[in-house]
Amino acid sequence: MAVRASSPIVLDGRLDEPAWRQAPVATSFTQNNPDEGAPATEQTDVRIVYDSRALYIGVFAHDRGRSVVVTNNLQKDFDPSSTDLFEVLLDTFDNHRDGYLFAINPGGAKWDAQMTDDGRYVNSNWDGIWSVKTRVTARGWYAEIRIPFRTLRFPPAAAQRWGINFLRRIRRRDEDTYWSPVPRIYDITRASLEGTLTGLRRVQPGNDIRVKPYVLTSRTDTAPSRVAGVFHGGFDASAGLASGLTGEFTVNTDFSQVEADQQQINLTRFSLLYPEKREFFLDNAGLFEFGPAWGLGGAAEAPADSVLFFSRRIGLSGNNNATPVPILAGGRLTGHVGPWAIGALNIEQEQQGASPATNFTAVRVQHDVLANSDVGMIFLNTAGGGRFDTVAGADANFLFHQNLNVSAYLVRSFASQAADPGAGNDWFGQVGYYYPTATFDSTTSFTTIGSRFDDALGFLPLVGVNKVQGRTGWHFHPVRTYGWLREIFPHTHYTFITRPGLGFYSRYVDYHLPFTFQNSTNLEVGINTSRERLTRPFLINSRRGIGVPAGMYDTRDPFVKITTNPGAAISVNGEYLAGPFYGGREHSYTAGGVVRASARFNTGLQWTHDVISLPAGSFTTDLVTTTVDYNFSTRAFLNALVQYNTDAEQWSANIRFDIIYRPLSDLFLVYNDQRDAITGDLIGRQFAAKLTYLMAF
Repeated sequence: MAVRASSPIVLDGRLDEPAWRQAPVATSFTQNNPDEGAPATEQTDVRIVYDSRALYIGVFAHDRGRSVVVTNNLQKDFDPSSTDLFEVLLDTFDNHRDGYLFAINPGGAKWDAQMTDDGRYVNSNWDGIWSVKTRVTARGWYAEIRIPFRTLRFPPAAAQRWGINFLRRIRRRDEDTYWSPVPRIYDITRASLEGTLTGLRRVQPGNDIRVKPYVLTSRTDTAPSRVAGVFHGGFDASAGLASGLTGEFTVNTDFSQVEADQQQINLTRFSLLYPEKREFFLDNAGLFEFGPAWGLGGAAEAPADSVLFFSRRIGLSGNNNATPVPILAGGRLTGHVGPWAIGALNIEQEQQGASPATNFTAVRVQHDVLANSDVGMIFLNTAGGGRFDTVAGADANFLFHQNLNVSAYLVRSFASQAADPGAGNDWFGQVGYYYPTATFDSTTSFTTIGSRFDDALGFLPLVGVNKVQGRTGWHFHPVRTYGWLREIFPHTHYTFITRPGLGFYSRYVDYHLPFTFQNSTNLEVGINTSRERLTRPFLINSRRGIGVPAGMYDTRDPFVKITTNPGAAISVNGEYLAGPFYGGREHSYTAGGVVRASARFNTGLQWTHDVISLPAGSFTTDLVTTTVDYNFSTRAFLNALVQYNTDAEQWSANIRFDIIYRPLSDLFLVYNDQRDAITGDLIGRQFAAKLTYLMAF
């Protein structure tokens, strides 16, 4: 229960105002991991007070081991898995589906996210306006959190009733505890298991109007000796249009401060999937998700799943090594109105070179049904250069008995010119289920994609196929070895693909046996097997001109990999895989590590080395990725990403300095450099300075 503060709350991490003594204490946390259902090994006390402008959460995390409280990072949006932390879920519409997540560590670093559909979609790139102060003592650590009501969306009721839950993580024990108990197979995003917050009266979300202008200056050098300078500006704006809807508008959108993609070596015939990192497309991104949210994971040799709406198609020239295309303007409408979830987007992309001016539209609508299920529709359209590409369809997601998830969708494409003229259809459908329990884990889906299905706003590595894929596994928690061995999870992934008129196309089956130890070290052994029918040759190494001819190919790759405790000052990882590969042999080595010297300084190194021997020729690839993070404070960060790729014969560096001089207002200094790995000659270099200023009303 929340209590209205009778005097101002000073954010200093001391909890010494009278209101804190008047507020009820939420305690008696229960373990989710490692000993599900057992009391927490350390007590956590949480109090909630509020005034007319903000919600305050006071935390005292008792800890008898103060000297080993783990604080590995001060950076904004730190890695929550590698540090002690406290996290809160706020379900402000009390619909047991959606909410906001706010997490802190003992050093005062912040992490926040939006989540939808009972944790099916979590957008950790969302940023809200809130603040925190922490203090570490001999008896534990304190935190005072202030969340302005204007940061949240909630209904206009005189008396509010919200869903709420708290998570306390003790990193040295790899222990997670919850105020409202959550089974081991779930986490805090399982809003259907939340508790209730009452006591909030006569509070308003505010006007929720934000205007964020920016100015940018940059200099770009490209070989041979071409220099270009730029000075321009633009802005983003947003406003709360109803109790749960937010309208956003952007002009001259700029993403120069976005961190660079981490490169990948592609040894398959399928496209690689790179994640979206641009702020405008990330806010409420879960509302545009379509179909089931569960993934298979681990099926490394199978093509990535199709994504119906992939926002990297907007404002970027491609997926791999994408280059920016100017965005003139755009708008979005996202949020919830009663049982409805709405996401609508329209973006106008400028002409660049041979690429015509293009308009992108995406509309996604969902309606809650039954206790925790939904049905929805999607509409996507791309229009430019006298052509259009439209996709429309519907989906349904049902949850039965808290564990059985059943999902189905069916969409169709309509294009002015078919991407694959000739026979086939333009339908895309899937039906599947996911059933996780404490001891058993199973998921299976059937997918059919017509050869004429065309989605210019999607990621489709493979069309014109029928596919069955899934995973089955068992969770064992051995009693006799529980002092050091936490879980054994034998499981198998499988993917079977056929082509109409051709029959068998590919098969992938693996058998994995991972061991998770009490300090969260993970050791995994297994074997990946596959059979592929190549109906046409493909170039596996374009730089050396080495191809793989059409034919039938079998692989059988045993592997071993290990990842040590991610909360330790030094953690390492490694993997070795070998076996037949497209008529030849493959040896793949991965090694890396992270040094967390302090909360201020973290650095990591990752090296992947592939040795490929094929009938058409042999080659090796190396990809070295180095990261360096120095945190001057919780509001000033220096990050460097340096990559060496022998496949592309390039060195690249991305160095970013970010000063948060006021909430969600930043000064970015960004330096990018690309060089030929053989000669050292400059390929491209850019320096950019960008200033943003958030005005919130």
